[in-house]
Amino acid sequence: MPPTTTASSGQQPGKSGRKKGRRARLIVLVLVLALVGAVAFGGYWSVSTVRASFPQTKGSVELQGLSGPVDVKRDSYGIPQIYASSDEDLFMAQGYVQAQDRFYEMDVRRHLTAGRLSEMFGKDLVDSDESLRTMGWDRVAKKEYDTKLSASTKKYLQAYSKGVNAYLQGKSGKQISLEYAALGFVNDYKPEQWTPVDSVSWLKAMAWDLRGNVKDEIDRALMTSRLGPKQIADLYPQYPYSRNKAIVQEGQYNELTGTFEQDGSSNDNGLSGSGGSTSGSGTSSGGTGTSTGGTGTSAGGTTGTSSSVGSGTAASALQSQLSGLSQVLADVPTAVGVNGQGIGSNSWVVAGEHTITGHPLLANDPHLTASLPSVWYQMGLHCRSLSSKCQYDVTGYTFAGMPGVVIGHNGKIAWGMTNSGVDVTDLYLEKLSGDGYLYDGKTVPFTTREETIKVAGGDSKKIVVRETNNGPLLSDRSDELVNVGRKATVDNAAPDRGDGYGVALRWTALDPGTTMDAVFAMDKASNWSDFRAAAALFDVPSQNLVYADATNIGYTLPGRIPIRAKGDDGSLPAPGWDPKYRWTGKYIQQDELPYEYNPSRGYIVTANQAVVDKDKYPYTLTTDWGYGTRSQRITDLIEQKIKGGGKVSTDDMRQMQLDNSSEIAKLLVPKLLKIDMDDKDVRQAQELLEGWDYTQDADSAAAAYFNAVWRNILKLAFGNKLPKELRVKGQCLWVNPVNTTGPADETDKVRECGQRDADDAQPDGGDRWFEVVRNLMNDQNSDWWKTPKGVGDRPPATNRDELFKRAMIDARWELTAKLGKDIDTWSWGRLHRLFLKNQTLGTQGPDIVQYLLNRGPWKLSGGEATVNATGWNAAGGYGVVWVPSMRMVVNLGDLDKSKWINLTGASGHAYSAHYTDQTGKWAKGELLDWSFSDAAVDKSTSDTLALKP
Repeated sequence: MPPTTTASSGQQPGKSGRKKGRRARLIVLVLVLALVGAVAFGGYWSVSTVRASFPQTKGSVELQGLSGPVDVKRDSYGIPQIYASSDEDLFMAQGYVQAQDRFYEMDVRRHLTAGRLSEMFGKDLVDSDESLRTMGWDRVAKKEYDTKLSASTKKYLQAYSKGVNAYLQGKSGKQISLEYAALGFVNDYKPEQWTPVDSVSWLKAMAWDLRGNVKDEIDRALMTSRLGPKQIADLYPQYPYSRNKAIVQEGQYNELTGTFEQDGSSNDNGLSGSGGSTSGSGTSSGGTGTSTGGTGTSAGGTTGTSSSVGSGTAASALQSQLSGLSQVLADVPTAVGVNGQGIGSNSWVVAGEHTITGHPLLANDPHLTASLPSVWYQMGLHCRSLSSKCQYDVTGYTFAGMPGVVIGHNGKIAWGMTNSGVDVTDLYLEKLSGDGYLYDGKTVPFTTREETIKVAGGDSKKIVVRETNNGPLLSDRSDELVNVGRKATVDNAAPDRGDGYGVALRWTALDPGTTMDAVFAMDKASNWSDFRAAAALFDVPSQNLVYADATNIGYTLPGRIPIRAKGDDGSLPAPGWDPKYRWTGKYIQQDELPYEYNPSRGYIVTANQAVVDKDKYPYTLTTDWGYGTRSQRITDLIEQKIKGGGKVSTDDMRQMQLDNSSEIAKLLVPKLLKIDMDDKDVRQAQELLEGWDYTQDADSAAAAYFNAVWRNILKLAFGNKLPKELRVKGQCLWVNPVNTTGPADETDKVRECGQRDADDAQPDGGDRWFEVVRNLMNDQNSDWWKTPKGVGDRPPATNRDELFKRAMIDARWELTAKLGKDIDTWSWGRLHRLFLKNQTLGTQGPDIVQYLLNRGPWKLSGGEATVNATGWNAAGGYGVVWVPSMRMVVNLGDLDKSKWINLTGASGHAYSAHYTDQTGKWAKGELLDWSFSDAAVDKSTSDTLALKP
């Protein structure tokens, strides 16, 4: 029976307050026109229609399936705190409440993960669905649910689904969300019942966006068409271990015991003798060979050394295949990130000896694509009395569509996450032959399955998915790639062409795992030992986990991390036909993975830098760390405070999150100021840099000019010399022939146009490029500094300072065009703006649609590789691409004095008062009070809804 209500909603409509390429594919033009038509003719979009889907937040509702009463207390920002007397009731209520606020978002997510977006939005999404069906995220999620997850986790997932479905029961589309009313104009789509597998599938989407270095793997291989090995090595420098400290500084791998040990300890890994990781003990499907601790290659910073396909074998075939594969992967809709690029985060913890409270402080701000609504949903889950029947008292950030809390704290511990960047994906060039593929000199039959893609308003489409022993053939999803593979020429080291070549994906997330178990285990962990045991279940995506309780701090690296064959560092695609490049079938065990517990320095910082020094660890974790710019800046800020005798406060942690200092500016500005500028207008702009403190505030004219100079340095020195597959789509240049970076004769030049979306193009300006430029600074005459003649009478550059001069000139006139000639009106915020776009209907179409669903812009401080990481892509422009998707600071001395903020608001309803009610404060760097105790929650409660059995 439908839920019975005894009071109406307590909410009133509030005031109206990125991805252009991929998410734009989530809308059909006819749908937009229908929506506009409805608006134009009025009537349908009445106040009652808009308000029909707003959640009931007061009174009571009867829900069949509850075993006892549940209270939902919301504060003035609509953030819910749920109180129940059993675990099942708690998670059932979580499903009901999240569906109230975010069901449309949840529905789109589950269609994304299952490769079923075409069912909602029509034929424009078929290509995307084909790629997702090929990887089979939902198939893997079902295997996880059926074979891997614990009985208690299944029980909680079932309870959550029951709550979602209780909300859906008896409701029409427009009663669920405004977007369904719009969909009703063009198809008869109706939401289905929620299932436990829908929740588990979301973890695969997360893992895909946080998958590691597959994009770098492709980019390095693509560079071989125009650059030689030395030049590619210049663009992927070694990690600067001596300058930017690794996360783990007080421990190393013990070859004798085969475990990771902290300095001064005897393998005190916090597992209390409970054994290693359950996720590390299995073997991969079809895995061959064995490997023991201590084998493998050194960790980090050894790019371009693997003797794989990308370094010679079948290079021309690979080049053509990967050029198209890059676009296939770009077409996969993103869940939380920018297709794996720029996915970072900050998280750090300071021990009580260095804080005002005498107890640890923990901060976290994950950097993800800006979405509307935010990917995060704030919530508290509270058992009225902790017992074996009701085990949870936890609060923090959740994902709508998934039970439990992902990041936050309970009554005993707090934790944060940053993406580890560990390499858990490999691409394999496969030699195809008839109905099979070549492996170890023999033809092996494909594993195949047929998939049917249903299309709203059109005919269904059938596809055949083929898999090798390395994984699904992603290249099958592009007719162009299939043809390229058939025609590709190869060198003598590769097998004969036969029926051509394809590209397969090996990825740990395509094997069933236990991450959902880990979420619930973390939520009820009460100490370091519990937390480490929970982390052992967190197999994908691999994350840096930072920990604190009232007296201790810690860090651990979880994840199912493959042990590759010796000599293969995973940095380049490999020949699938050669057995020596197969994964060994073994994974690094939990007690072998790096960790720290109460290090003597009194703090731990993770910001996507190297996990551990390469000489302290035998395994390859990745060759593509972040380069440590943010992590070292955070470290410096902490040390400035504590070495000066100060104590760190909650607000100090907040201020550190907002640090806007540009580390590349500190390196370049002194050089730029020494350059003699003849043009008085350019000289006027150069003077902005005199006395500048390198802080990228939104109102800073100096920050605007410097970032324009930096963008133009990158373009002149590197961007114009990269292959077309990496440059911005539509950017056409007369470029030098292959394998040259210096000037060439004009008759030798060829015209090439870029092929990549602006947000994913190179050079993106991140801290890898900081390191590239730093390494070249003392080589005035490097070929990278040499350029052809510029526009008009601008002379070619023959050395570093001449290139810098030309970049300063180009930047002056670029900003003149964008911001006006009067530099007194310039500001970084005018260039660096955030637009929040509804994830489906708000990404494309007439202005009226965007006006109805989207919000912004906000002028932001910060920048790329800054602690306040409002990321932008230097190849594509200055607009904000990714952001701190939330910020939190947990005070372990008094949990009610913790602070938090979300990018948008609790609601996914476009005209709810809580659609973007946190965004203004977020943009200013403010944090909200974060109530936890019963007394604090009661004090902050605005609305209470009683759920009754």
